Amino acid sequence: MPPSTSFSLLTDGGPFAWLVLILALIAGVFFLERALFLHRGHVRSSDFFEGVRNNLRNGRPTEALAACEESPGPVPRVVKAALLRMSAGEEAMRSAATEAALLELPVLERRLGTIAALSRIIPVLALAGSVVAGFEVVSALRDGSLYGSADGLLQGMQIALATGALGLVVSALCSAGHHFLVGRVRAIVTEMETAAWSLITFVRHELPEEQAAERKQKA
Repeated sequence: MPPSTSFSLLTDGGPFAWLVLILALIAGVFFLERALFLHRGHVRSSDFFEGVRNNLRNGRPTEALAACEESPGPVPRVVKAALLRMSAGEEAMRSAATEAALLELPVLERRLGTIAALSRIIPVLALAGSVVAGFEVVSALRDGSLYGSADGLLQGMQIALATGALGLVVSALCSAGHHFLVGRVRAIVTEMETAAWSLITFVRHELPEEQAAERKQKA
């Protein structure tokens, strides 16, 4: 009767394979939570800022603040912080926007470090599982329990290789997910900077010029 050649990573992979899969599940949950959070925090900054500009242009700062409160994400909160210091001057608006952006960064970067750490820890655990499986094969050969049994030898090698391959694949996916999330965070940070700069420029320079031009036309 020929030896069985079937192999299942879940049943034959050993404890290290299960540990890698559990960490992969944790990383996947963290990635999905962060991706959804960053997606909800993304707003169409051009449409949002145009609404704020129109409210300020029409002399409705309260409505502009209300638009910031009703819009989700960090960009409206940074704009709101600058609007609240609108009467204090350009430097005060800039400081308020910078402070608000610094408060948003830890929220945006939450769990990114954990995902990055998992991408480095998982391949090390997989390597440890491969080494343990290889050590068991060598020990069995030395004791003679695998002597003349190619099936037992190959199964041990399968466990070692499969555990290592699983760890590398999961690590690559974690690294790709981390890179994607970091890109999203950078995009939101850029939007915050652009929105704050545009608001300050509009309030301190463009809006007074527009109002002066209107008064000149009426005169």
